[in-house]
Amino acid sequence: AVGSPLVMDPNSICRKTKRLAGKQAELCQLEPEIVQEVAKGTKLGVRECQYQFRFRRWNCTSHSKYFGKILQQDIRETAFVYAITAAGVSHAITQACSMGELLQCGCELTRSRAPPSPTAGPGTEGTAWEWGGCGDDVQFGYEKSQQFMDAKNKKGKNDIRALIDLHNNEAGRLAVRSYMRTECKCHGLSGSCTLRTCWRKMPHFREVGDRLLERFNGAFKVMGGNDGKTLIPVGDNIKPPDKQDLIYSADSPDFCSANRKTGSLGTRGRVCNSTAMDTSGCDLLCCGRGHRDETVVLEENCLCRFHWCCVVQCRKCSVRQELSLCV
Repeated sequence: AVGSPLVMDPNSICRKTKRLAGKQAELCQLEPEIVQEVAKGTKLGVRECQYQFRFRRWNCTSHSKYFGKILQQDIRETAFVYAITAAGVSHAITQACSMGELLQCGCELTRSRAPPSPTAGPGTEGTAWEWGGCGDDVQFGYEKSQQFMDAKNKKGKNDIRALIDLHNNEAGRLAVRSYMRTECKCHGLSGSCTLRTCWRKMPHFREVGDRLLERFNGAFKVMGGNDGKTLIPVGDNIKPPDKQDLIYSADSPDFCSANRKTGSLGTRGRVCNSTAMDTSGCDLLCCGRGHRDETVVLEENCLCRFHWCCVVQCRKCSVRQELSLCV
């Protein structure tokens, strides 16, 4: 985990260049504004991880001591963290380009690309098409994410752990780059569509998180080949993972009890759903220990009124809520 922006204060990443690999330190020196987007991207990735794992025994806690322990392992959860943060960095940098916040990049260049394929629908026959607008330059974000996130692993390319991390980083970036969508706008008099301007946009980051969670659920367990440079799927008649699959080499702990060595905070005191049968249900989340019901009183904003101009005033209301908590 040393040198990973995931366990470093984003505001001090570049002040700790001794802990960074050569390419990371070089980016800090030459393109500090890119590193600021790297920091935003890692935060974006961790927030999405916490959303996707909110009902699981390991809920992607951001507690640095425990989070760092997760990153030191080769488990399935680590694979997701690496993928979602590499995706977050790629997404954040690309978005900064489109918003005009970085001097090194801007909108996607479309001069050499073939015209967009017309979509079926009423009123689109005979419509002229052209690329325009501000398409997302996802390739720039992809390359910068690759430079920063992969840099610390490049020295040990024959190391199995490095190969796994690099693979999962790439899977995260491809979850953004491979799912670009085309958006178009019609131009013409009286609502006619005599000309359509189209551009490419990144998928929403929640879509990226959903897609990577699917890959997490179907992640491949691998082992190192005899040459030290290849990864082999574990099990009989298992197809090799493709570039968008997540991979891991060690089984996860159950995360039921607190354990600083494995990065587990345990599930004692977690809110669970007493009627659900999935991972959020009390049976699974509480690891068979049972749960207790508790009534809590929360304060919420209520009876809000808009006053011209431009203030919203609310009262505080007490709301009783029944919670189920793991014992």
